[in-house]
Amino acid sequence: MKAFTINRYSKKDKLQLVEVSEPAVKENDVLIQVHSASINQLDDKLKSGEFKLLMPYKFPLILGHDVAGVVTKVGSKVSHFKVGDEVFARPADFRIGTFAEYIAVNENDVALKPKHISMEEAASIPLVALTVWQAFVEKAKLKKGQKVFIQAGSGGVGTIAIQLAKHLGATVATTTSANNFELVKSLGADVVIDYKTQDFETILKDYDLVLNSQDEKTLEKSLRTLKKGGKVISISGPPDTAFAKEIGLSWFMKTAIFFLSKKVRNQAKKLNVDYSFLFMKANGKQLSEIGSLIEAGVIRPVVDKVFPFEQTNEAMSYVASGRAKGKVIVKVK
Repeated sequence: MKAFTINRYSKKDKLQLVEVSEPAVKENDVLIQVHSASINQLDDKLKSGEFKLLMPYKFPLILGHDVAGVVTKVGSKVSHFKVGDEVFARPADFRIGTFAEYIAVNENDVALKPKHISMEEAASIPLVALTVWQAFVEKAKLKKGQKVFIQAGSGGVGTIAIQLAKHLGATVATTTSANNFELVKSLGADVVIDYKTQDFETILKDYDLVLNSQDEKTLEKSLRTLKKGGKVISISGPPDTAFAKEIGLSWFMKTAIFFLSKKVRNQAKKLNVDYSFLFMKANGKQLSEIGSLIEAGVIRPVVDKVFPFEQTNEAMSYVASGRAKGKVIVKVK
């Protein structure tokens, strides 16, 4: 099969289109013929080596964390899927590789594709929607009447976060540029702040929750928008000790992460708020629930551009530029 691979960590190197063996199918796996994959910031961060100490991948490595496609083979113990099923998934860490014609995924990480959306739209959903679900439903237990601040509302995570937060009954504030005001309002944002001309810290007060996806300075300011007992959940770091423990890092790495997150944890403690880091996990059951919300019209995919498979490098560059509204897709089949 054809696949885009990297042979080392590098910011500058392009992905290489090569012929590789079709993946082996384990007893609990389904083999998916990839119709569409989406590009995530995570792909760029992995490629440049930002996570090499946390996630030591082997080379050559096929990137890609989202897939929509058709099941072409099932392992001997697979019970939920059959050949011909249209599915979507976020493969588990260390089993990624959707920038390819086929991928084998554990059936527990797979869900049936919502019927009325395209393969391209389906591929835009898994990683960002699971991130938001795990932040709002699992970690924060976001309730009706609470106030949530979602940074970068027109991005891949933001567009889904606004919709899920509204579905859960929250009041939503977000930042974006003036060009994207209509988009984020159409998704349900109540308070829209132009990050180029306005300072969100002077506008937002007594919020229950912040979903942080930006830099350290934005994170520090976000802590001050919370009421006492409020929470910041960060998907852009720094990682915290609970995360280090959860993924079973070495004593050395746990110590390094303790010092890496010390400043923000101390700031949060002073303000009497809670800081935690979220690194989302593959989960087919949660993805199924998200699929039901899509079928019910509660969440709609937001796709910016679709690139042909051969232009995966151009798609990566476009996402890295930070200009995308919603998700950027690579059409493989």
